[in-house]
Amino acid sequence: MHSMQGLLLKQVITHHIGPINLSISKAEVVGVSGNSGAGKSLLLRAIADLDPHQGEISLGGTPQTEIAPHLWRSQVAYIAAESHWWGDHVIDHFEQNSPENREYWLQQAGFGIDSLGWEVHRLSTGERQRLSIVRHLLREPCVLLLDEPTASLDRENIQRVEQMLLHYQQQQQAALLWVSHDQEQLGRVAQRQFRMVDGVLTPLEIAQ
Repeated sequence: MHSMQGLLLKQVITHHIGPINLSISKAEVVGVSGNSGAGKSLLLRAIADLDPHQGEISLGGTPQTEIAPHLWRSQVAYIAAESHWWGDHVIDHFEQNSPENREYWLQQAGFGIDSLGWEVHRLSTGERQRLSIVRHLLREPCVLLLDEPTASLDRENIQRVEQMLLHYQQQQQAALLWVSHDQEQLGRVAQRQFRMVDGVLTPLEIAQ
């Protein structure tokens, strides 16, 4: 549909945030850090069309207002820090398409195919987080809005998820907006970094 296209924000205002102007190219990773309550998650929710907002957001030149919300969210995926589960088993949350792809991304996240049969209530927070990311990647969005994607993970799985997301970014030429408290992590994954203070994005100089 709009694959391989960049994301553009013009004068975006939501809640106490903005106006935000930001452009993310395809295959680019942009990092955002900031204190709790600075508005990082609210910005991601506005971009995903989950919260009311003003200004213009477009994907590959097509305005958000011209794309049905469910289609927009399939292309611009918001991956929350707390993943949402509604069925009893992991498989209930996976669409039935592309099973070979499913096995591949489960492996990247450190799971076997048997994990689909697991009961959700027995999953650790970290397992939920990793499986939620796989769930989103299988829909092949061209933009990932990542809200602390490794917050609940140990060092080994942080490394695994970073590699998986960067691998997806390269493979799909996806644009990633990566929110993290971990400045070192953003230094590893992002080409550009911003800090959010009082609802305003300020570019950070990255030492080469």
